[in-house]
Amino acid sequence: MTTQSLSATLFSELKSKIEQRKARVAVIGLGYVGLPLTLLYIEQQFPVTGFDIDPRKISILDQGGTYIVRIPATEIQAAKTKGFSATADYARLAEMDAIIICVPTPLNEYHEPDLSYITDTAKSIAPHLRAGHLVVLESTTYPGTTEEVLVPILEKGNQHGLKASHGNDSNGQEFYVAFSPEREDPGNQTVARRDIPKVVGGLDAKASDLAAALYSAIFNRVVRVSSPAAAEMTKLLENIYRCVNIALVNELKLLSLRMGIDIWEVIEAASTKPFGFQPFYPGPGLGGHCIPVDPFYLSWKAKEWDFHTRFIELAGEINSNMPYHVLESVGKALNSHKKALNGSKVLVLGLAYKKDIDDLRESPSLTIIELLQKEGAQVSYNDPYFPTVGKGRKYDLQMKCAPLDNLAQYDCVLIVTDHSDYDFARIVRESKLVVDTRNATRGIKSPKIVPC
Repeated sequence: MTTQSLSATLFSELKSKIEQRKARVAVIGLGYVGLPLTLLYIEQQFPVTGFDIDPRKISILDQGGTYIVRIPATEIQAAKTKGFSATADYARLAEMDAIIICVPTPLNEYHEPDLSYITDTAKSIAPHLRAGHLVVLESTTYPGTTEEVLVPILEKGNQHGLKASHGNDSNGQEFYVAFSPEREDPGNQTVARRDIPKVVGGLDAKASDLAAALYSAIFNRVVRVSSPAAAEMTKLLENIYRCVNIALVNELKLLSLRMGIDIWEVIEAASTKPFGFQPFYPGPGLGGHCIPVDPFYLSWKAKEWDFHTRFIELAGEINSNMPYHVLESVGKALNSHKKALNGSKVLVLGLAYKKDIDDLRESPSLTIIELLQKEGAQVSYNDPYFPTVGKGRKYDLQMKCAPLDNLAQYDCVLIVTDHSDYDFARIVRESKLVVDTRNATRGIKSPKIVPC
C-alpha cells in the first residue's frame, strides 16, 4: 500500500467511525467545558472516556456524583450506564480515536499567558499518539498556539515519528489537529448547547473535515474557518467584544453616579432601539474564565508584531479597577452612617462570578473580600452554592458561609452576586445598610440602599 493510499485509508476509516457513532472519544479536562461536552457525546451514543489529573473529580464521577450544580448526578449515572468512565491513566489514550483538550488557560501573576496546562497535557498525550488520531484543542488561547505550541510537542514526543497532517505532505504516518473554541455560558438556560454553532479550524482540509464531522454529531451547526489561528482569533474577538462593551458601560456608570443618573434606566431605555444597539451591563468587576483573561492573551501576542492594543488594554484597566470602586463605595456608605470601614462588619452576598452558578473563576467577589479585609473590615459572606471557600490560585480565604438569619448584626450588606435565591426585599428590610453593585434592589424604595 502506498503512503498516499495509507493516508486515505486512515482518514476514511476515522470519518466512517465518527459518522457511525463508533469513534472512541477522549475528553481531557472534566471541568465546566469538558464535562458538559462529554455528556453531549454520550447522548449521541459515542463511547466516551474522560481524563483529568484531579483525583477528586475522578472519584466523584466514579461514584456517580457531580461537582457542577447545573449537571445533576442523575446525568452522570445515566452516562455510566452507557459506558462512560473517568480516569487519570493517560496510557488509555492509545485506545481512543479522537482526543479533545479542554484544560484551563489562566494568566500568571504578570498577566501573561500560562500555557502550562496545554503543554503538560500535550506531553501526556504524545507518547500514546498513533497514526490516524484526531486531536482538537478547545482551550481559549492566542492565535498560533495550536501550530506553534501544541503540534511541536505532539510531534516530538510520540514514539513512532508521527507528524501532523499538512495536506500534500502526507506519508501515511500522521495524525490530525484542529482548534475549536469552547462556547460554554454557565447558567444560560435559554440556549440549548446543541444550538450554539461550533467554529472549527483544522491544520489542513482533512483535519477540518474530521473535526467538522465530530462536532456535527452533537451540534446543529458547524462553522469552518481556514486555519487553527483563525479559530483561535474568533474566540478572542467574541470575548474582547464583550470586555470592551462592559468597560464602556462601567465607565458610564461611574459618570452617571456622579451625575445622579440611573445607568440601569438609561440602558433599558436604549435597549428599545430595534437596531444598532446591544445592551451590556455594569458590575463589580469581570469574572469567569473568558472575559477577564482573553484580552490579555491577544495583547501579549500582539507585542510579537510590535503592536500595542491600546483599546483592549484600556478596557481591561477599567474593568480591573471596578472592585476598587466597590471598596470606595462601601467606605463612603459607611462614612455616611458615621462608621469607619476599619472594624466594620461587612456581609458580602454572592461569591460566584455571576448569578445562579457555582463558578468562582476570576470572581470579583474574591478580590473585593480581600480588599475589604486589607482595610480592616470584618468580612463574612453568604452564597447558596458555596458552603465554604478555601484556597485557590489567587486567593486563600478559608471562610464558611454565614446564614442570613441576623442581618442587623452587620454594618453593611454588600450585594456582589444577585442570585435568584435571595429575597432582596427582606434583605433590605432587615439590614442597616445595603450597597448594591448589581441593581438587584431595583423597585425597592429605601434610604438604606446605596447604588454602586
